[in-house]
Amino acid sequence: MKSSNTTDPFLHLSLDEEEQRLETALEKGEFEEVANLNKIKKQVEAAAKHHRQLNTARPITLRINQLDLIKIKAKAKHNNMPYQTLLGAVLHDFAEDKKEIKLK
Repeated sequence: MKSSNTTDPFLHLSLDEEEQRLETALEKGEFEEVANLNKIKKQVEAAAKHHRQLNTARPITLRINQLDLIKIKAKAKHNNMPYQTLLGAVLHDFAEDKKEIKLK
């Protein structure tokens, strides 16, 4: 039995559109029980772990021309960001084919 001075944390809960669709589907019994839940749970956990690993920053060593580094640091400072962040953003854009570099 609830004591009189405990408040229901869901009393004034506001759901977004997706949460409301899920809540309605749950109330209508539209979800089905999964027979091999433990196996699927392990697969989802493994996928989440791999996703997290792929999106983790990794330190590297890079040799760069001194003058280029000075220019990169100046551009980073002009944009109020660490030069490593700027280099990471440029490399990311290149990896995602958002920036093109002409290689000879």
